[in-house]
Amino acid sequence: MVKFTLKMFVWICFFFIGILVGMQQANKGMLEMKGYEDETFTTPVYWQELEDGKVEAAFLGNEVTQFDLEEKRKKLEETETYNFFSSIGKAFAEMVTAIFQSLIQWISSLI
Repeated sequence: MVKFTLKMFVWICFFFIGILVGMQQANKGMLEMKGYEDETFTTPVYWQELEDGKVEAAFLGNEVTQFDLEEKRKKLEETETYNFFSSIGKAFAEMVTAIFQSLIQWISSLI
């Protein structure tokens, strides 16, 4: 089972990289066919290291920055939605922790 999972993971990564390379080649082909640079045709995957050491990246026309991740985290915290499965998981984790703590205390009292 592990061998199959590893093999499928490698194949999925291979095909994902192939898709990205194919999109890049299609973009180049569109530019060559058109004959001039057009700002509406952006590269699917773009990254550039700036002089100050920061990295500028874009994926499918959307810029990716650390600030975006922090902003999304804050937005998720502000929504304050109730997640049923999360609360069940927390309750289960607390129950298992309490059981093991009492088990360890019982074993240590015997010693």
